[in-house]
Amino acid sequence: MLEYLSFRKFITPLAIQILFWIGVGVTTVEGISMIATGGTFRSGLGIVNGLLVLIVGPVVVRVLCEVLVAIFGIHASLRDGPM
Repeated sequence: MLEYLSFRKFITPLAIQILFWIGVGVTTVEGISMIATGGTFRSGLGIVNGLLVLIVGPVVVRVLCEVLVAIFGIHASLRDGPM
């Protein structure tokens, strides 16, 4: 506990993992919702969009989370100084 209070250990990696799973859940629910309601709207275009959200959504969320992890990794490297 002292490591967290003295900022020697970060909670951000855990927070990013939680954000990742929340993002995957949201994109999955949204994709399924688009598929369910898309059959009656614009002659099936909602189904295609829902499938795209189901496939591309989690990938985009993963890339955004990896960018955040990379930023924090760069910060850790800069904080440690030259080798």
